[in-house]
Amino acid sequence: MADPIQLLSAARAHKDLSHQIAAWRALQSRLSANDPGALAEFAELFRADPPIKPEASPSPGVDWLTPCLPLVKEFEGCRLVAYLCPAGVWTIGWGHTGPGVRQGVTWTQQQADAALAADLREAHAGMLQALPMAAGYSGARQAALTSWVFNVGAGAAADSTLRRRLAAGEDPAVVVRDELPRWNKGGGGVLLGLTRRRSAEVALFCGGAAQVAEPGRVRPGDPFTTRLSAHFTLGELALGQEERRFVAQHQVDTAAELVAFLERVRSRFGKPVRITSGFRPPAINRSVGGASSSEHLYDAPDVGAVDFYVDGAPIQVVQDWCDKEWPYSIGYGAPKGFVHLGIRQGRPRVRWVY
Repeated sequence: MADPIQLLSAARAHKDLSHQIAAWRALQSRLSANDPGALAEFAELFRADPPIKPEASPSPGVDWLTPCLPLVKEFEGCRLVAYLCPAGVWTIGWGHTGPGVRQGVTWTQQQADAALAADLREAHAGMLQALPMAAGYSGARQAALTSWVFNVGAGAAADSTLRRRLAAGEDPAVVVRDELPRWNKGGGGVLLGLTRRRSAEVALFCGGAAQVAEPGRVRPGDPFTTRLSAHFTLGELALGQEERRFVAQHQVDTAAELVAFLERVRSRFGKPVRITSGFRPPAINRSVGGASSSEHLYDAPDVGAVDFYVDGAPIQVVQDWCDKEWPYSIGYGAPKGFVHLGIRQGRPRVRWVY
């Protein structure tokens, strides 16, 4: 007879496979017949609310939890009453799921924060298992990768090109700049929230502050010094001119998506990005000879553009890299000293030469 199995280990190894489900059903049937009270006691303990504890302190050694908590909170959001997420899973707190989460469950903020700290520790352990080379990284780098794994899962991280490139000994900063932004899709399309989250994780990993603009947080009337991302301000999209100031919220939100990609450009080439044209109100667009349907008009949701160059970087090389990485509009302006990066309605892939 095989050695007795530890049920806790079995639960952790559960992957919803058919033979595992059959094993659980057989065990439940035996327990129901021979000791129904055992199942009742198990159910009471299993469904109990998590204990209220002070927010966990980072474990001795590398402090990854301190920079990770605010980053994850920024993007997860917190709800203290259980709700069904879009995938149909009962969820509560900072994106917490599990057998104890069901309709009607409510938490305190302290419970939600304690559960998040525990969930992040689990994600951190999964991250280190999938990416063992990260054990030697700084706390900020571990925090960025833990946030990513918390979002996509340790299994996805283990199967990723990012892991394979790190294992091959490539420069971690280059790998993260290249690979992490690719994980920004859901429901068959690019999600603005995931684009911003990946930008924040890259910035944290590469030594920058995790500064990102949530949809609607930066307003058209905010000061030009207000940051849309770690390195780009609202005023840069207006070239510092009040007559070019955004007038609608959808324009600001589209600009935030564009500069999130410009953060990738900045990280890839390691030099400042200079915006030469952003928002053009109709009168200004006419005065500079812009097309009547120019993406620079930002005249509908998901429509916008920036022209830019990178200090000290060959413009053709920058354009070629953007051509591979940006899925929407690219205007080949390299011969004239700039790259046009845009989005138009329906988000088609479009290429043209100036």
